[in-house]
Amino acid sequence: MKIRKSTIIVHVIAWSIALFWVLPFLGVFMAAIRPFKEIVYGWWRFEEFNPSLNFFAAALNNPSYPMSRGIINSFLIAVPSTIIPLLVASLTAYGFTRFSFPLKDYLFIAIVFLMSVPQQMMVIPLFSIMKDLGLLNTHLGLILIHSSWGLAWIIFFMKNYFSILPVDVEEAAMVDGASYFKIFYKIVLPMAVPALISAAVLQFTWVWNDFFFALMFLYDPHKMVATQCLSNMKGELHFDWQLLSAGSIIVMIVPVLIYALLQKYYIRGMIGWVRKG
Repeated sequence: MKIRKSTIIVHVIAWSIALFWVLPFLGVFMAAIRPFKEIVYGWWRFEEFNPSLNFFAAALNNPSYPMSRGIINSFLIAVPSTIIPLLVASLTAYGFTRFSFPLKDYLFIAIVFLMSVPQQMMVIPLFSIMKDLGLLNTHLGLILIHSSWGLAWIIFFMKNYFSILPVDVEEAAMVDGASYFKIFYKIVLPMAVPALISAAVLQFTWVWNDFFFALMFLYDPHKMVATQCLSNMKGELHFDWQLLSAGSIIVMIVPVLIYALLQKYYIRGMIGWVRKG
């Protein structure tokens, strides 16, 4: 009975926290599907309830900053900005884990230090570099920035995961004549799939939700990402809260769906490198 009571208490607390956490989202969702007059005195009041998807259609087809175009641009930036650093960082992390070379520890400490550098500190030199390279206001420039920015934490993450993988399998493959690179992509990467998916989900989400870098380096309305379109839809003199609420849900639904689809692998990857075996 003690175990059962404790289990019930844990579930009650967990569900209470979950309900408290989801309440703001319910408010935004109600604002996105109901007219303003129905929610002006509280979205939880249902004397009148006339839901509609018109605000979602209006956000997707906004005449000045259509969310549909912003979603496409976000995908064009977020997908390569996830794949590129994941591949480079995985190879680098494997090198840090399995090989010894001069200044190895100092280099890794420098990489960890780079994780603490705020974006605002680097925006001016990055702006100058992008301008000199002719990459301002281009998707390629933003992809390179996001890819390089994500390298440090992905190297740190993957190194920790690689360090718990069994070395015996790699040594056996080496005895059979396999090269280091073949061992890496034939043996190590398949064993590290949970960690790769975890890193991919986090990197994709951070790039998708980015507003600061996009604001600094993209100013063509046709190239703006979803977060920029959402910000610009607010208008200068009038805030259409229903339109903004619908746009917010459209922006957040993509990373939420990706997390829901890959949740099993994501959790395995996140907890895998904190335990042995």
